Amino acid sequence: MKYFRIITLVVIVFFSFHHALYAQPVASASKLKISTKLSVDKVTAGSTFKAAVQITIADGWHVNSNTPASDYLIGTKFELDQKEDCTFSNLTYPQGKNIKFAFSEEPLSVYEKEIKIFFTVKLSETAKPRRDSIKATLTIQACNDQVCLAPSEIEVKIPVTVVGAKGKSKSINDNIFPSYKPSDSKKNNTPHFRDNSYQLKMTESLRTHKKPNRLINEKSPYLLQHAYNPVDWYPWGNEAFNKAKREDKPIFLSIGYSTCYWCHVMEREVFENESLAALMNKYVVSIKVDREERPDIDRVYMTALQAMSGSGGWPMSMFLDTNRKPFFGATYIPPVSQHGQAGFKEVLERINEVWMNDRPQIDQVTERMNDYLHQVAHPETAPIHLGPEILDGGFDSFLKIYDTKNAGFGGAPKFPRPTVFNFLLRYYKRTGNQRSLEMTLETLQRMARSGMCDHIGGGFHRYATDERWHVPHFEKMLYDQAQLAISYLEAFQLTHDAFYSDAARNVLAYVERVLSHPDGGFYSAEDAESAPDAHNPTKKEEGAFYVWTKNELSRILSEKECLIFCRYYDVQNDGNVLADPQGAFKGKNILHKVHSVEELAKQCNASSEEIEHTLKHATEKIFKARENRPRPHLDDKILVSWNGMMISACARAYQVLGDKQYLQIAERAANFILDKLADRNSGQLLRRYRDGEARFEAHLEDYAFLIQALIDLYEASSDIEHLKTALTFTERQNQLFYDQEQGGFFDISGNDKTILIRTKEWYDGAEPTGNSIAILNLLRLSHMTNNQAYAEMATETLGFFSERLSNMPNATPQFLTALDFSLSKPKQIVIAGNPNGPLTKQLLEEIHSRFIPNKIILFADESEGQKVLASLVPFLESIHPIGGKPTAYICENYACQLPTSDSATLGRLLSR
Repeated sequence: MKYFRIITLVVIVFFSFHHALYAQPVASASKLKISTKLSVDKVTAGSTFKAAVQITIADGWHVNSNTPASDYLIGTKFELDQKEDCTFSNLTYPQGKNIKFAFSEEPLSVYEKEIKIFFTVKLSETAKPRRDSIKATLTIQACNDQVCLAPSEIEVKIPVTVVGAKGKSKSINDNIFPSYKPSDSKKNNTPHFRDNSYQLKMTESLRTHKKPNRLINEKSPYLLQHAYNPVDWYPWGNEAFNKAKREDKPIFLSIGYSTCYWCHVMEREVFENESLAALMNKYVVSIKVDREERPDIDRVYMTALQAMSGSGGWPMSMFLDTNRKPFFGATYIPPVSQHGQAGFKEVLERINEVWMNDRPQIDQVTERMNDYLHQVAHPETAPIHLGPEILDGGFDSFLKIYDTKNAGFGGAPKFPRPTVFNFLLRYYKRTGNQRSLEMTLETLQRMARSGMCDHIGGGFHRYATDERWHVPHFEKMLYDQAQLAISYLEAFQLTHDAFYSDAARNVLAYVERVLSHPDGGFYSAEDAESAPDAHNPTKKEEGAFYVWTKNELSRILSEKECLIFCRYYDVQNDGNVLADPQGAFKGKNILHKVHSVEELAKQCNASSEEIEHTLKHATEKIFKARENRPRPHLDDKILVSWNGMMISACARAYQVLGDKQYLQIAERAANFILDKLADRNSGQLLRRYRDGEARFEAHLEDYAFLIQALIDLYEASSDIEHLKTALTFTERQNQLFYDQEQGGFFDISGNDKTILIRTKEWYDGAEPTGNSIAILNLLRLSHMTNNQAYAEMATETLGFFSERLSNMPNATPQFLTALDFSLSKPKQIVIAGNPNGPLTKQLLEEIHSRFIPNKIILFADESEGQKVLASLVPFLESIHPIGGKPTAYICENYACQLPTSDSATLGRLLSR
């Protein structure tokens, strides 16, 4: 506390101006994409066939005609058998010509052209395909009349028909949005494209002959957004640090992410301003960091910023000395002084003045801040007893801040925080406290009916800016979708109310349709901003993709449909947004449900079935119309931690809802992560994949969420490989991050010496901490494998954070969930028999129809899986089906009740 006061005082006196917190999210940009769509006839071993790669290129670009056709096959790789079983030949273009589009004076991303490259593939007569497809990589280069982009590698997957193989399964979107076909949007003449801020900036920069800065070589969508700024940006690394020391300049560190609203505002106002950029290039060495790629960097300087200002947010604007120690920080800084806040020009000039003339003051602040950071990283802790009373305190803390009028916790802005739901539902299960359940269900209901929910396309926006949950910040994050899907699934298990299962299905349908990589894996986010007018794509507005005027809806819907739809969603002639201080939504409507179907049926003198039918068809029409609008920017990087969350959500959805599509999606995503970012043998893991590149050492959160996903996948699929892989990564996680002296896990390995401190995150905010998830994983694995060392490590970690749990329970809800597990006697449910048999599935359906949070599931499958488990837990060697029927054993500490093959009897045993 002493350091906090000293640092705050020094900074305020030293710079004598205020800086405000703006922590809202926004738009992004990524490298110009050349997307592919493969069409091919059925293929069998020994056959020759033609395949066509369909390439979509923005108007004004063409395939490089100077590159010989054979060069397009650079890096081609085939995967069928151990030997090469197929060859490419006869690469041609339509009509044997290179394709070149005229350079357009219109914005280059507004219209798209499609071309096809045909080539012939020959499979050898002796080929014995191990996979259902051939993978190859083509190298394509796009050019316009002025320059050529760097060649882009496109991964092509050619399906191979194997005798007896099944065709592609039906998309889960067909179950939920049966008539929503993205291709329908192309029937309209209105240009339809995915907003790509980087592409727009790049093409505009080419026209004005701007040169890119160093960020052009990065893969981060956020960094690429700034690749044509006049600022002399550097990525985080020694090149920038050495320049700062060589030229004796302070470092300006700008941290944000590609869908951060105020990051975009600061870029437009400051970093694209030629005169301000010139000052930056003169006075400082500027470094740009994507916080989602590098949470280790973000965490250090956010800690410093919060100490300096009492708050934090993005964009984060930090000034560091040449040793990377911070001495001043702010969030958004306007271009000129306003509302008592200094403008960026004044900040730069003042910092330069003090840097040149009064360096000792800066040194004094950096040393005090450095001491503070190390105190944060190595706090003095005194473990306290953690009993059920800590859980009681956690419940009381959330009860006190519960909004009894609008639901949710606290006032505006309203964040979902699914970690709170995780704890409260488990507290209800432990204590029977009805209020704990009611607060959770009321909040989930309110959110699913509110403007936070995308009622047309599924998924949830980031948070609500008002206390009524009506006006969202329209950004969509993968980690929110994953956590909320699980919350609604657990609410369904407790209530068996289809309201909650429908909400979960709609979230998962959105993720599968919009945030899914074609080969598995999940993208990170969609922006809040987009262009209202496709012909003016650089002018964007918050929520433009999602809001409606009454006139727009009346042109799309019939009179009857419009009447019912507008009443249901509170659509008004003059707009329905009350909390709109900036006038951003004047005359617009944010859809939210204000009536039930039954209420609307009475008002319209119709049956509930008729109302539901009308709403369904009206929603389908609105969806198709909305698909013709320019979409928000998609941040298409793939993060291990967020993918782990989504894999868990899909695995849980398969268990609860019984739709095998969810399990298939989860397994494809897991395989994507393990193939692209992991070494299954050593447990080594990287954090981020994008555009063919895997990069950055993984952190604790990546390991923890991936391990959780693999455990969930094992319990959903019975595949022992998932459990074995989870154990491999657990061992690696413990080696890299566990603190043998004090307990708890460091967030990073410490291998990167440019990071000032190794923190142990304790705040369960929008995402749970790596520590709280690691504790839960260790507890689950200790019961699954009888590994007492894991249980002790979990207990020691809880002890390290025990003061936090006791003193600030509302900041540690996922830790409370882990504590609840540690204080319980988890049910060990062993299923003996064929895991895929119909009788086994009946037993599993009985289990998953109930909310039993503190349980583990093991499969005695009388094959390799049981052998592996028996080597860890010898007791499992004796578990077998009884009377030839699949059998369930309900155990605690491997002491089991009488086994049963009857699902009704199993239900009674589980209810005890």
